[in-house]
Amino acid sequence: MNFWETITGSDLTREYKALQARAEALPAEYQAAWGEIQANLSPYAGFTGRNLMPILEGALGLLEEAAADGQSVHETLGDDIKGFCAAIAGEEGAKSYRDKWRDQLNKNAARKLGR
Repeated sequence: MNFWETITGSDLTREYKALQARAEALPAEYQAAWGEIQANLSPYAGFTGRNLMPILEGALGLLEEAAADGQSVHETLGDDIKGFCAAIAGEEGAKSYRDKWRDQLNKNAARKLGR
């Protein structure tokens, strides 16, 4: 990865398109689960989203293996896809970017108020 790719994010676009192409080869129920995983992981992304690429690749690999073994999505991910995403993003109760910004705002307000 060169400097220009890092600045523009073209390397991420290329990686993401490759993941999407792999996901399109999955059966329909796995594609739906992939969409839910992406939606539930997006709050845990950093500014650029680079931190999510290995997580997304691992989750897609899990879905591919489960589809190859003939398991259902329910057997693989369980009932709580949101909880699954929180677990693979860090840990249960992991802070999203909104939580981090809220904490920072509260600290700044408390400091300016002299508390």
